[in-house]
Amino acid sequence: MVTSLDPAIDTVVLPTRELAMTAAAGAIVAAAKAAVDARGRFLLVLSGGSTPKALYTLLATPAYSSLIDWSRAHVFWGDERCVPPEDPASNFRMAREALLDHVPVPAAQLHRMRGEDDPVRAAAAYEAVLRGLFPDGATRFDLVLLGMGDNGHTASLFPGLAAVREAVRPVVAEYVPEVAMWRLTLTPPAINAAAKVMFLVVGHDKAAMLKQVLSGPRDPNRLPAQAIAPVRGELTWILDAAAAAVT
Repeated sequence: MVTSLDPAIDTVVLPTRELAMTAAAGAIVAAAKAAVDARGRFLLVLSGGSTPKALYTLLATPAYSSLIDWSRAHVFWGDERCVPPEDPASNFRMAREALLDHVPVPAAQLHRMRGEDDPVRAAAAYEAVLRGLFPDGATRFDLVLLGMGDNGHTASLFPGLAAVREAVRPVVAEYVPEVAMWRLTLTPPAINAAAKVMFLVVGHDKAAMLKQVLSGPRDPNRLPAQAIAPVRGELTWILDAAAAAVT
């Protein structure tokens, strides 16, 4: 099994992909209740990708959706492809179809990244949204959901590019040659200020990279997922046995 060299990281390994999804859904329900009880609102950051889509579909079922006060939820995105919101590649579209069309989040509380706009202006606009919700300048989400690519990227923090090294701005736009497109992304400072960050990683194809990220030498520029280290919050990795297997 993959283990973390950092004892502050909570690594949860479930036997199957389905049980990993169930654990992640339960963690989101618990975080939502705690946030609403403490502060009257739940600030959730969603991830893109095929793994989160399965999670969102589960969350949309009555067994889970009924346990969250969606009227008090504010929904954000960790990153977005620079495409219109109706494009099949849009992270917003995926989350809307899998989850948000099925739960009563007020439209004004869905804070999407405007991938159809000029990337630099869109990043500045999203930063302005965050300033409006966090007037003291401290961006503190209740829960940030992340995935991990087989190259070690998370959100749109890609190996060797400037976004993973950003130390001040909460949102940046960057052209990513690896995927030949512009991306918008939250940066490590914004993610690391969260109360809870949760990685959800499943599948044998992620095992080799996961081992490097959790057990190997620290090199966030090469392995951007290593840049995620909450300052005062919790970091949890939820894995299935296939992802956690040593290859």
